Amino acid sequence: MNIGTAKPTLAERWRVPHHLLDLVDPDASFSVADFIRAAQPVLADLAERGGVALLVGGTGLWLRAVATGLDVDASPADATLRAVLEAELAADGVEVLARRLTAEAPLTAARTDLRNPRRVVRALEIVRLRGDGPPVAALGYGGRTLRLNLALDPETNRAWIERRAIGQLEAGLPEEAARLRGEFGSSLRSFSAIGYQEAFDLLDGRIDREGFLVANVARNVAFARRQRTWFRGDAFGDEQVELDPADDPFEVAIRAVKRFLGDERLS
Repeated sequence: MNIGTAKPTLAERWRVPHHLLDLVDPDASFSVADFIRAAQPVLADLAERGGVALLVGGTGLWLRAVATGLDVDASPADATLRAVLEAELAADGVEVLARRLTAEAPLTAARTDLRNPRRVVRALEIVRLRGDGPPVAALGYGGRTLRLNLALDPETNRAWIERRAIGQLEAGLPEEAARLRGEFGSSLRSFSAIGYQEAFDLLDGRIDREGFLVANVARNVAFARRQRTWFRGDAFGDEQVELDPADDPFEVAIRAVKRFLGDERLS
């Protein structure tokens, strides 16, 4: 999925070391917990060598999970059990399930909003699978983090998105999608990534090249809008710096990182 995910080229990866690329095939299950576990040894190795890790791109949840930790090991799931508990919620009400949670797992109940039906059901699910007990330490980086926010106005962002969509088309995204579909089929969750369904539609004649660009750009613009909303509402990071494209954001970022580190490792 090189073109559709805008993976750095081999030349770019030769110039600057990149990590956590080419970890699994498109049909493999890979969760945010797997991502954190893959990132941990890389971060530890960089720390031992006095390096600086740059966590770039991706969804906000995955960035926050690595930067601040996520309670992944303490949150097992069972769809069948969840369905049973949902049925009990519908039949008995949240108060009954909350009393049951308090009786079965007082430690978990003490940190659960017992008026929230979804949280009570989820807490009971975890207790039935893992038992009661204190919260497990969050899995993540654990160190200090500096967050650099590139602030783009929507029109500039759209122009960049349009340029990327044209570049993906010219680079051979439809051909990449055809190869992947031949190997894995077209129903994988991985192929919900923006660009692949549009490429399948183009390959099958449901849209033309112009239609591919229109659909690709529209989905990316909507996704970018959701990202801006998410990041405005989430305050993870020990420090944050806003980068304005008009002010040479690279130089501003370098100065901010040097100040954050308190040394000249990025000279």
